[in-house]
Amino acid sequence: MSARSEVRSRSRVSLRLSAAGLAASAVLAALVQPAQATATPPSPDRALQQQLNDLVRTAGGPPGAIALMRQGDRTAVYRAGVADTTTGRPPRITDHMRIASVAKAFSGAVALRLVDRDRLSLDDTIGQRLPSLPTAWHQVTLRQLLNHTSGLPDYTTAPAFLEILQEDPRHHFDPRRLLEFVAGEDLRFEPGSRYEYSNSDNIAVALMAEAVTGQRYERLLERLVYRPLGLWQTSLPQGYRLPEPYLHGYDVTPPAPPEDISEVLSASGVWASGGIVSTPKDLNAFIRAWAGGHGFLSKETRHEQRTFIPGAASEPAGPGVNAGGLAIFRYTTRCGTVYGHTGNFPGYTQFAAATADGRRSLTFSINTQTSKSLKPELLAKVRAVQEDFVCALLRH
Repeated sequence: MSARSEVRSRSRVSLRLSAAGLAASAVLAALVQPAQATATPPSPDRALQQQLNDLVRTAGGPPGAIALMRQGDRTAVYRAGVADTTTGRPPRITDHMRIASVAKAFSGAVALRLVDRDRLSLDDTIGQRLPSLPTAWHQVTLRQLLNHTSGLPDYTTAPAFLEILQEDPRHHFDPRRLLEFVAGEDLRFEPGSRYEYSNSDNIAVALMAEAVTGQRYERLLERLVYRPLGLWQTSLPQGYRLPEPYLHGYDVTPPAPPEDISEVLSASGVWASGGIVSTPKDLNAFIRAWAGGHGFLSKETRHEQRTFIPGAASEPAGPGVNAGGLAIFRYTTRCGTVYGHTGNFPGYTQFAAATADGRRSLTFSINTQTSKSLKPELLAKVRAVQEDFVCALLRH
């Protein structure tokens, strides 16, 4: 098979998965013991480990899973299955991975830190900051973009966008022109009148940040987020390659063996809405700051961030009852509340959350995609396991 034919063959898998993710053998035996990351870690929770083991043994489930839990200065890592079905090596907290829509929290972080610097206001409109965008969109505010009440049509569902992916899933998009795919469309509803998750929102957020600073979004990420938090293994690539080593992502469709789709799609097609690559270690450090880290946001901006819309679920839904704030979600579980974000992308499903003070945090990553429309039964199981991990996070 030619390289071109191979890419097109794999694109059929990617497109089947990307509608939800963009709108995204013996080696599968579980690793029995959780890896501990400190000299005096908390005692391993065998029940949690068994749940991860069961998850990777589920028909259609992920080849691997890794959960990183931090409680104050204590850290524990739970892992099961494999990061790479070819080598059989286990997942590691330094493995690069696509964090999918958790990238929206990063664009939110850039925007809100600019709000704290009086470079942006939550009441700034598209018309004020991005006047070249359609006039019909001009009344939409930064606040409405961040809490998905803007009404912007989602460019990832546009027929022209999907046609390009069908032809060449590794196509290099100009990220700053992604909204052109829906520029001829009106708003879906009156801004602020209801919640509707849209990938277009965070593209517009990043463009607003560029407009008021004169700096590229990638540079703003580095200056306002990566560097202050020490995220040295986090990046926003434009192509389809992943930095080594990485957690391989898979399409799992039994009875066929898992198909490696880690590098099927170019990250340029999701950019500020879902293109960031990070590691469990870096992602955990980020979510501690974003959910409640002292000094990352001002008290006033933090209050705005945590003004929640009841019932507004992340995509995919996180554990417990979901409510949406400004690029952050509240997850109310049977054991208590955490704040964070989820994401799914071909080959990956992510959950990152922390307590309101940022002292307890959890990242939970599996290397296959699931959503409300793709493997909903698997998603229900994943959410149940995530909730048990949240309970353990809050209990110890």
